[in-house]
Amino acid sequence: MVRRGPLQAGEKVQFTDRKGKRITEQLVPGGTVQTERGVLFHDDIIGLPEGSVVTTLTSEGESKSAAEAYRRNPRKPWKTARKIGGWQYTVMRPRLQDFILSMPRGAQIMYPKDIAQVIEVCDIRQGMRVLESGGGSGAMSLHLLDAVGDGGELTTVEMRSEFARVCEANATVYFGARPQWWNLLVGDFDSVAAGLPANHFDRIFLDMLDPWNRLNEAYRVIAPGGVITCYVTTVTQLSRVAEAMRESGRWTEPEITETMERGWKAQGLAVRPNHEMIGHTGFLVTSRAMASGFDALHKRERPTKDVYSDIDDLTAEQQRDRLADLELRDISDRKLRKVLNDLDRQVASIPQDATVANRQEKPAV
Repeated sequence: MVRRGPLQAGEKVQFTDRKGKRITEQLVPGGTVQTERGVLFHDDIIGLPEGSVVTTLTSEGESKSAAEAYRRNPRKPWKTARKIGGWQYTVMRPRLQDFILSMPRGAQIMYPKDIAQVIEVCDIRQGMRVLESGGGSGAMSLHLLDAVGDGGELTTVEMRSEFARVCEANATVYFGARPQWWNLLVGDFDSVAAGLPANHFDRIFLDMLDPWNRLNEAYRVIAPGGVITCYVTTVTQLSRVAEAMRESGRWTEPEITETMERGWKAQGLAVRPNHEMIGHTGFLVTSRAMASGFDALHKRERPTKDVYSDIDDLTAEQQRDRLADLELRDISDRKLRKVLNDLDRQVASIPQDATVANRQEKPAV
């Protein structure tokens, strides 16, 4: 999805000050952004091009004087500004990863570094048919919808209806309307997948507690040669899903990766890594589906230890409790209601005539 031109009402924008602090807000006629250093008025921002610099005010009446001060000394208008007001922000449309990190959440989201790796190792491209299990707050769904485009198809299965609402609302706010190439289904993965056509999907992504128990149904709906990627957070889950793929004979030797992210600072010759980095957040287990009647070729190795896990012995209620322990779906009912109310307000602020099509600009042929 590409948005160009002046900033419009209903869009989300990101304000960044000279210290790198960011604020993400949805533009609403008559709305305001209350910062630590004054107020920004939405009406002054709607219609501006991206990359504009806006200055905080203490009241609406300061607009003219603030603009005049900026014209007199555009490099240092804050030197004579009061403690509140006179602080500058650059306004841009947020990148997708910025949107995701600032959007209301029901379930915990995947980190952008892991999402980017999923798109790469699962080889998700425009026009593909993708099946996703575990919609959560929609972080992965937004990237998949962008990757396959309106010529593709994304089917998302989410077990909890509340999280499905959060996922759908976040996608609606991001695209400006609900994507027409997206099927969002609520229910257990095996039950929902049983109603899907065989060999229909090019790619499958699983983000769930026990992906090894879903491999049979996943194999039925994926096309031969299709790629499956499972996101798990513990080594116990990692071991189970890898061994299940090998034992079934239906999947090629699994590739297992994790991604670390470390930022750097560069000021002249003072170049150094940041003091903090994003370390382990999860593992990606990727494999490909064999054609029916053919067994996968694996290197003959004997496991060095027992790979049994007691997760299969848990009841459905115990598995939901385990999800909270793994911090994959932990949220209180009160917070979830607040998230849904916030998203309902954002969706209601989108212009009624908005569609995904009229917000995408395609080059003339």
